[in-house]
Amino acid sequence: MSHSTVPRSSTEAGTPDTVPVAPGDATGFREKPPQGKLSLRHRFRRDRVLVLMTLPAVLLVLVFNYLPILGNVVAFQDYDPYISDNGIISILNSPFVGVENFQRIFEDSAFWNAVENTLVLFFVQLLLFFPIPILLALLINSVVRPRVRAVAQAVLYLPHFFSWVLVIAVFQQMFGGAGMLSQLLRQNGYDGIDIMTNPETFPFLLTAESVWKDAGWGIIVFLAALASVSPDLYEAAAMDGAGRWRRMWHVTLPALRPVIALLLVLRVGDALTVGFEQILLQRDAVGPGAGEVLDTFVWWNGVRNQDFSYAAAAGLIKGVVSIGLVLAANKVAHLMGEQGVYKK
Repeated sequence: MSHSTVPRSSTEAGTPDTVPVAPGDATGFREKPPQGKLSLRHRFRRDRVLVLMTLPAVLLVLVFNYLPILGNVVAFQDYDPYISDNGIISILNSPFVGVENFQRIFEDSAFWNAVENTLVLFFVQLLLFFPIPILLALLINSVVRPRVRAVAQAVLYLPHFFSWVLVIAVFQQMFGGAGMLSQLLRQNGYDGIDIMTNPETFPFLLTAESVWKDAGWGIIVFLAALASVSPDLYEAAAMDGAGRWRRMWHVTLPALRPVIALLLVLRVGDALTVGFEQILLQRDAVGPGAGEVLDTFVWWNGVRNQDFSYAAAAGLIKGVVSIGLVLAANKVAHLMGEQGVYKK
């Protein structure tokens, strides 16, 4: 007996368009949710285990990151923390002064000096520090022997676990007025130099410290991206006659481009945060003219001078500008065809 080749309907094929519901429904059946358009309730039931797993982390972020945002109201007050032992009562009883604190900031030359130092340090680190983890990742990825690769990774990762106090102490012993470099110059008849207290080279000193401490740790993300590249792509490129450099240019770098774009957007958004602890430890050595950045400016006025409203206003300006930088950098990433921090 010949069989018909006419396709069966969805009902005959065993995939009904309706599914039964609990008793008491008017019809006894409801439409099956379209594939890819599940309701919020269906998605929650499907991913409830994952939601419960992330709930503690979400609560921590809400309590320690978003709830303190409400305290920015002191930027519009003449805040006095000594009105009461309860901080909330102190905020409620402090008089409002409107935008007076912001006017003071925009007229303060020390604030603009901190802004200038912050931007200079950001651009120096963006040009000299940001590409180094990428280059190190490419170098380690090209090493054939697994043991040599593991040793190189361990040596590069190790400084990340040092405190900034230790890192600065090491650089002081090498480049300070009594350091190894100065002693070597004096032994050969030259005058010693003290790079650690030179305001002109301070941005490059901070960048060198950051490279030594954190460049090895930064390659982890790029190595993870390289691990996802299929070896078949390299084999196909090699069969087409591509050498090592052309394989790196046409296979490796395109695989890293989405990660580079994402980290670049995040780095631009973090442009006004250039290392509070690192700079605070060296601020007095070079003076506030070269060592004052926005983070130390906020700390100095808020903690040392007890002018909490003034410091809060400066911090609020920094936060708003940082959000704008993230949005602008993400828009540029979209124009370049990358996803960035979030999709369009």
